[in-house]
Amino acid sequence: MTIPILYEDGEALVIDKPAGLPIDRPRKGGPCLEGHLDDLKLGFQRRPLPVHRLDTDTSGCLLLARNPKAHKRFTAAFEAKAVAKVYHGILAGIPEETEGRIELALAKISSAEKGWRMIPAKKGKPSMTDWRVVAEHDGRALVEFRPATGRTHQIRVHAASGIGIALLGDPVYGSRSGAPRTMLHASAITVAREGKTDIAATSPLPADFTALGFELAEIPAPGHGDDT
Repeated sequence: MTIPILYEDGEALVIDKPAGLPIDRPRKGGPCLEGHLDDLKLGFQRRPLPVHRLDTDTSGCLLLARNPKAHKRFTAAFEAKAVAKVYHGILAGIPEETEGRIELALAKISSAEKGWRMIPAKKGKPSMTDWRVVAEHDGRALVEFRPATGRTHQIRVHAASGIGIALLGDPVYGSRSGAPRTMLHASAITVAREGKTDIAATSPLPADFTALGFELAEIPAPGHGDDT
């Protein structure tokens, strides 16, 4: 597997993570991003390290730092809300509203029969996502998400519990039917850097999105202030 590189400089890489590729090595073994980090050194002595997370099913822009100092700076940039991201997801239906803002506090729960998942909870951590419908096809909607916080499974829970329609193919917050995976894609990322040009990358919608009838002529650039 060759992992596409969307952006490269002396301290950063942005890769186009394929859907289905976990970042960490699964307990049962199998392919993972960790197994590709040597190939991503690209002449550097150190292996690049992921700065943030994408779920295994989620495809698209993933920022890697090429040295420990850069990793520390990028992590601080996330904390300072100097990182902006745009996601696109396919809902398993068409919402009544065409845009909105979701604000829900999220907490993690676990059970023997369902495993762990995130739920809206008053005592949870605050989260916020702006969203808008950008296309409709065959009873489904393509939605642009701009998260202002970076909680685990935030967009998936905000779709299911905030909009009221789960992402297509989401086995935890919706149904596996209709798609081979949870249909969520990290389309764009921008990282502000003091004294340097911003890190900026976009990833076109992957083939499994276009197979369901959704395409975008252009990925909109994220605005600073978003963070996930």
